[in-house]
Amino acid sequence: MPDIRDRIERRFEHLAAFLCRRRWWVVIAALAVAAGLASGMARLTIDTSNEGFLHPDDPILVQYDAFKDMFGREDMILVAIEPREVFTQETLRRIKALHEDLADNVPHLNDITSLANARNTYGDGDRLVVDDLMAQWPETPEAMAALKVRVMANPLYRDRLISRDARLTTLVVELDAYSGAGEGIDVLSGFDEAASPTGKRPPLTDAENGQAVEAVRTIVEKYDAEGFRLYMAGTPTVTEALKRAMQADMKLFMGLALLAIGLCLLAMFRRFAGVFLPLLVVVLSFVSTMGAMGYSGTAIKLPTIILPSFLLAVSVGAAVHVLSIFFQHLQRTEDRVGSIVHAMGHSGLAIFMTSLTTAIGLGSFATAEVAPIADLGMFASLGVLLSLTYTVILLPALLAIIPVKPHAGVDESVPGLLDRLLDAVTDFSTGHARAVVGGSLAVIVVFTASAAQLRFSHDILSWLPEEWPVYQATRKVDRDLRGSVVVEIVVDTGRENGLYDRDILLGLDGLAHELESWERGELFVGKASSVADVLKEIHQALNENRPEFYAIPDNEKLIPQEFLLFENSGSDDLQDVVDSRFQTARFTVKAPWRDTLEYLPLLREIKTRFHETLGPDVTVTATGIMSLFSRTLSAAMWSAAKSYVIAFGAITLMMILLVGNLRLGLAAMLPNLAPIAIAMGFMWWARIPLNMFTMLVGSIAIGLAVDDTVHFMHNFRRYFAQSGDVREAVRRTLHTAGRAMLVTSVVLAIGFYIFMFASMINVIQFGFLVGSAILLALLADFLLAPALMVLLNPAAPSTSTKEDSQ
Repeated sequence: MPDIRDRIERRFEHLAAFLCRRRWWVVIAALAVAAGLASGMARLTIDTSNEGFLHPDDPILVQYDAFKDMFGREDMILVAIEPREVFTQETLRRIKALHEDLADNVPHLNDITSLANARNTYGDGDRLVVDDLMAQWPETPEAMAALKVRVMANPLYRDRLISRDARLTTLVVELDAYSGAGEGIDVLSGFDEAASPTGKRPPLTDAENGQAVEAVRTIVEKYDAEGFRLYMAGTPTVTEALKRAMQADMKLFMGLALLAIGLCLLAMFRRFAGVFLPLLVVVLSFVSTMGAMGYSGTAIKLPTIILPSFLLAVSVGAAVHVLSIFFQHLQRTEDRVGSIVHAMGHSGLAIFMTSLTTAIGLGSFATAEVAPIADLGMFASLGVLLSLTYTVILLPALLAIIPVKPHAGVDESVPGLLDRLLDAVTDFSTGHARAVVGGSLAVIVVFTASAAQLRFSHDILSWLPEEWPVYQATRKVDRDLRGSVVVEIVVDTGRENGLYDRDILLGLDGLAHELESWERGELFVGKASSVADVLKEIHQALNENRPEFYAIPDNEKLIPQEFLLFENSGSDDLQDVVDSRFQTARFTVKAPWRDTLEYLPLLREIKTRFHETLGPDVTVTATGIMSLFSRTLSAAMWSAAKSYVIAFGAITLMMILLVGNLRLGLAAMLPNLAPIAIAMGFMWWARIPLNMFTMLVGSIAIGLAVDDTVHFMHNFRRYFAQSGDVREAVRRTLHTAGRAMLVTSVVLAIGFYIFMFASMINVIQFGFLVGSAILLALLADFLLAPALMVLLNPAAPSTSTKEDSQ
């Protein structure tokens, strides 16, 4: 194995010599490749949609798309209105003006519903009339009082358009399901204008969704006033808030990352080349990776927000290790080309292995069932490999071109502060090996036991600060209007006109009443509705508007007749809840926005009750936003477990191959397990769940933490083979590779701590956890790794053990 390593190191030396001879051609070619890749950045897009969490062919997403084809979008923008009193002339005129302003000025609008145009079904003699609620304006106090009574008595309005205490009312804004649809419709016709998408048009883009949300926000801000408070909630509003936070945070992260990297490089090398060259490698790696992402058509999604600044921090490591050895050798020999060749021979294999292990750690996410996690794994791995390529190919050529000279007046024979610190670390770790290893094992056991109790979570609203308006508005709507999100259940009877079956309609009606009494902790069902409610509304109207006839007709033959009368009234609202064949119906369950984990019992309850009530011949499918969230959560749980196993197994194998010894290779993984165990155990103590960001901590941290271990083991084996003394090998390792390990770890940690300036809470948590894990990994490589080498090489002489025996 040592012979193989020696041959590989000589190959790196030969490569460096060749690159120095062909330096100008190499630089031109590398920059041309980088420019070609970078041009793809113009194609980058941002996608914060809930559908973006899943792959396009995911069965749950396919079902959701089929639902939108049939019934349109179910995720609405909710504008809650809190006036001094709802049922006054002034308030109703303001609501009507706001409604019309939204109708005229919101792009990509499919429908808008409020008290101004809510469906009002009633009987007039032997006629069925379907009209707008306020088709006749309530001019007198008596008419206003009658309007209030009619609204509060209508189950379809309650908890949808009006709160139970009549203090809040809402405008429900439905956007188009498809791009370019919905132009030229009369949005004041209430429920009447639900589109019938063909499924052939592209879905409404993230940018179009953002335009609509921003238009609503602008109008809401214009009407918001004392005594007429407005609140924007709903899934499109939340996702747009996340997108704005992402865009602002990405710019901030990139600027801070470049500044931090530059300052650390300046502190370490104290020369222009030591700052400029690594930054050039960093920037080229970044633009090449993001350009490749643009060419592939992959959008930046919520978890991939970390990718740009992550690439900036990770890409600097390999260049720092090469430059550290280069400048040390140049200081001694003043031979620039010889120093380049020496640095590549010394560090080439190590940086190749560290880049490979980092890419494997990140690449473990590439097969994730959560689409943005898979994207992150694929492109972060690509970025690391591009960084390695630029470091190995471009950096030596640039060093051969840029005039670099030794620092004048530097006496390396005089130990500096860092040298004395590294000597102290060497003495402690090798002199107290058993205590260091025993203490580390105890810490790993305690924190691993804590980490085993972690729970998963998927709640994008909780990622936003509680003081943000959209967070407060969502909580207010959940509290006062009993829900801001929906679960959609598609009921397929399996036959044409199956929804004329009275037993099925009675079943749907009974299920609505059952579910509205469901409650578990802070989650409850605020409202359940279906085509059965429309039928009861028709039946009551056809029976002199008497309340006791708000029910499914006793005579099954009346059902198709009453539906036909409703359709002939001029309303096409039925297409919102049934298909044209009366075979498939939509059943909507409204509930508050809670963690998806809390929704799992509700989804199981829905499935069980529907099958028990409707029988085996009826197909029941749960879909909608919460169904997407549920699928995302289960996919995240499986992806996290799989990625951890892949990363740990592959990196362990790489470590064994590098060290050339099974026992040493396995032992070398211990310093990498300790920081992961501590970080994830701390998560349980701090009540931080495993969400779409924090689930990345383990695989990313181990992929980065192992870099320092690889450099330590690579250099330790070399110096131990030369001296045969463990302590001396550790000392020389820390004085050479240890300097670069310190700087790269600090740069990486700062790169992740920068995420603590984020707007989103989960990104702050992610940055703190990974940054801390990297510093803990450095500490483990400085203390635990040397101690393990002492215990695993007991026959080898060691200065420290000799001194202890004396």
